[in-house]
Amino acid sequence: MPDVIVASARSLPLLLAIASLLTPGARAEEVSVAVAANFTAPMQEIARLFEQDTGHRAVLSFGATGKFYAQIAQGAPFGILLAADDRTPERIGREGLGDPQTRFTYAIGQLALWSRQPGYVDAEGRVLARNDWQHLAIANPKLAPYGQAAMETLARMGLTDQVQGRVVQGENIAQAYQFVASGNAELGFVALSQVMQGGQLRAGSAWIVPADMHRPIRQDAIVLKGAQANPAAVALMQYLRGERARAVIRAYGYAF
Repeated sequence: MPDVIVASARSLPLLLAIASLLTPGARAEEVSVAVAANFTAPMQEIARLFEQDTGHRAVLSFGATGKFYAQIAQGAPFGILLAADDRTPERIGREGLGDPQTRFTYAIGQLALWSRQPGYVDAEGRVLARNDWQHLAIANPKLAPYGQAAMETLARMGLTDQVQGRVVQGENIAQAYQFVASGNAELGFVALSQVMQGGQLRAGSAWIVPADMHRPIRQDAIVLKGAQANPAAVALMQYLRGERARAVIRAYGYAF
């Protein structure tokens, strides 16, 4: 019996070391993620699930894709970019600011014309041609792909000149949404994800803009320079492809 006790005592440090490796979260890392403003709500939910399921942590920053590109080019310490388009991640890979082998489309966005007033927006967007509203909010088309899609939609409808004097621009899609939500604009082109959850419109009225009215809003992710070996970055890119994350993305009105 004494021999057994001595053997167990000697092996205790090894057993503790093995146990520490197997303990969830013991080797957890974190990654800083630049997230397109339209993807705020779903990514907050995904980040919570990601930490719960893997132990890794995603530290999120939200904003306009164009602004993030400028920050990344200046050396901002992000590990992953979740863009609102596919061109910016492609450019980042081409310029050596990220790993082009990691780029993939994590979602395809949908544009919506939204009012916080129920029944105000009709099913075909004809409200845009009326003169009983004062302000139409859009995201800055030079910085935000959803703003560019909004301008393409107006051009397709032949309404660019008619509404130009009533357009108010937000720096990003989140600000455009706030203009409408606060009542400072009667109408706004927003991301469907901002006004939809669980397959249902949360408030007001909306027209989901047909996909052929503008170029596809392919939203790509890419791992940025220096983060390729970060376990949290690798794990998050895998997680975004998984069914649990995709269920959240679908619930907010995105496609793949």
